Amino acid sequence: MLTPPPGFSPSAAPKPPGESYTEMVQVVLPNDANPLGFILGGTVMHLIDIAGAIAAHRHARRPLVTAAVDGLQFLHPIRVGDLIILRARVTATFTSSLEVEVEVLSEGTLTGARQRTSVAYLTFVAVEAEGGRATVPPLLLETDEDRQRAHDAGVRRAARLKNRAKLEG
Repeated sequence: MLTPPPGFSPSAAPKPPGESYTEMVQVVLPNDANPLGFILGGTVMHLIDIAGAIAAHRHARRPLVTAAVDGLQFLHPIRVGDLIILRARVTATFTSSLEVEVEVLSEGTLTGARQRTSVAYLTFVAVEAEGGRATVPPLLLETDEDRQRAHDAGVRRAARLKNRAKLEG
């Protein structure tokens, strides 16, 4: 587990979503694909988790673990040779957790045409070096769009916690 350097203390000051914005781009190669020539769903999920984690770390500046993935759907395939673009940003913060939206696009390398292929919402939990939960800085909601995203994240969180309670018994 990553341990913060001595004297490390993440800022408790609210941070705007733009500070966590992350964009990853890579070409889809044959070793990323299934026999039909499309990127594997598991590869997309792996990249979503990485992009989400980077955005979460940019906001929290402390160790985090992935706790949940909500709403992942594959809308369109991505072909070998196309670019996969992942855009991530924090949408809401809670006491020790935060939600990150990751949007996935494909881009034709020869045409430049882009298409939204997936969207997912990931929950990350901040942890202390000893394993307990840690707090995360609040999210500074500056626009109506920011406030709507945070509201929607709260709705998803409530549903997720309700489903979790059912699973636990």
